[in-house]
Amino acid sequence: MSLHDDAVRVLKDWSAPDASQERLRETYLAHLQEHPDGMWKACAEGHLTGSALVVDPERGRVLLTLHKKLGMWLQMGGHCEPEDTSLAAAALREGVEESGIRGLALLRPEPVNLDRHLTPCAWHLDVQYAAVAPPGAVEEISEESLDLKWYSYDEVADVADGSVRTLLARTRALL
Repeated sequence: MSLHDDAVRVLKDWSAPDASQERLRETYLAHLQEHPDGMWKACAEGHLTGSALVVDPERGRVLLTLHKKLGMWLQMGGHCEPEDTSLAAAALREGVEESGIRGLALLRPEPVNLDRHLTPCAWHLDVQYAAVAPPGAVEEISEESLDLKWYSYDEVADVADGSVRTLLARTRALL
């Protein structure tokens, strides 16, 4: 199964938690139908991305990255790569690459949230997952980050935008 086909399957099977998320789910599916290259950065009209909110093993904090290009505290995430076997695998790979934490495990195989946002390269149609770090995990800053920091759930509202706050709220509801 191609990554494009996997993304279509994931989005068709996903039960959106509200009307706004349902509209985004339909937008993503329409984008993929119209753009066979809609998984890749080269698709100038926009492309799907995968991200993962990293939760600590005690499930009381999240790890955010101070994104080098955007200058914002965000969850780990980015573009799909040809070696990604699934959308979930892309999100998990990005989580590992940007956090430096080996052994991350998705909280569940389905997405937690969808978020569409404009970036310097194009529209990102982000499919957001949650991942749990293993006990004893130690983060390591990647070349894409200015900093990494663990934040308690209550601290996230002070540093992150609405997209991250929504992802956190939806993740917490699953813990």
